[in-house]
Amino acid sequence: MELPVIDLEPYLDVVSGKYCGDEALDPQLKTVCSEVSRTLRETGALLIKDPRCSAQDNDRFIDMMEKYFEQPDDVKRLQERPHLHYQVGVTPEGVEVPRSLVDGEMQKKLQSLPEESRPLIPTGPDPKWRYMWRVGPRPSTTRFQELNSEPVIPEGFPEWKETMDSWGSKMIAAIEAVAEMAAIGFGLPKDAFTGLMKQGPHLLAPTGSDLRRHGKEGTVFAGYHYDLNFLTIHGRSRFPGLSIWLRNGKKVEVKVPVGCLLIQTGKQIEWLTAGDCIAGMHEVVVTNRTLDAIKAASQENRSLWRVSSTLFAHIASDAVLKPLGHFAQAPLADKYPPICTGEFVEQELSLIPCRASVAPFSPIPPNEACCNALRVLGQPCLCVLVNGPPISGVDRSMAMQLPEKCNVNFGPCELKKEKERT
Repeated sequence: MELPVIDLEPYLDVVSGKYCGDEALDPQLKTVCSEVSRTLRETGALLIKDPRCSAQDNDRFIDMMEKYFEQPDDVKRLQERPHLHYQVGVTPEGVEVPRSLVDGEMQKKLQSLPEESRPLIPTGPDPKWRYMWRVGPRPSTTRFQELNSEPVIPEGFPEWKETMDSWGSKMIAAIEAVAEMAAIGFGLPKDAFTGLMKQGPHLLAPTGSDLRRHGKEGTVFAGYHYDLNFLTIHGRSRFPGLSIWLRNGKKVEVKVPVGCLLIQTGKQIEWLTAGDCIAGMHEVVVTNRTLDAIKAASQENRSLWRVSSTLFAHIASDAVLKPLGHFAQAPLADKYPPICTGEFVEQELSLIPCRASVAPFSPIPPNEACCNALRVLGQPCLCVLVNGPPISGVDRSMAMQLPEKCNVNFGPCELKKEKERT
């Protein structure tokens, strides 16, 4: 299956008043908006072409990130900020643990898929690096300062801030246009999504995978997972390997044309649409096509770091996640109770280094990164976690054992009754 490519230029011309002088959409553009919402609903992914985001912009960004990731590990680790959930600065390889590695319920579901559509189950944490760079204005006041921290700038890259901010702002602008078109297609006000995105903790988050060390076919760089944010956007990578799962369970290897961008649905849009749009599952694996690209890059003496040009667009931390408009009356709306977006994100992020230790019946003790995260987050965040909506692959009783296992002196959480949770 080939994903459709949506050209944003006609919509951008109309909303800018270039031709009409107003924001009235003709039937043809309304049809395109419906195509955007339908494709996101059915596939969880969409290819777009935005005249503001050129292939040259993407290449400039990837060139810089290749140089960064090629540095020695100890140099890169100077930008590591584990006490901030790794939400700014660098995340070393071996930290991000995919759900498919520890979530027994997910693994059972995957076994029901046809063999050709099953993901590769990783044998350990993802062998990729990531860099988190906040893009756009931050709120002057927020309950979630650690999710809106100042960015980290590595030494030796004078062009860093301008390159990151320029490419990041262009991709956010593309997502905002898609969010408006999707809202119209879903029968919501045009600003239903973008109004909630204002001053969100948007993250430009490129990954770097060393194909010299990890270039064997079948190596899993990003295990089967969904994204916790609103929408994710990618520029074209120089090495293929990304596969997505359609809503019907079919696995599709994504091919992003030159000059195009890929958008994927995250957990926050699932919440806002009461499951009408679900968070798209995906993985990044070394495939035959990756090996061909490695061979070509080697012959041309190009970098063998696979860089993903990725940005996570978020709903604002202090905004409330809940089904919007007519989605509030949807059959599954009760499964998406109102929750502050920052609390939702904290619940998802707090256990990134602990995920292997809080899976049901896990025998794996928490590692140092897990215990450090627990100390920084404190007892209130742990209590929000165990009393909040269920998180796939996380056993509440296992999470409650973390303070004792980490030798952290927390008071016990007062567990809410199950009826109160639901």
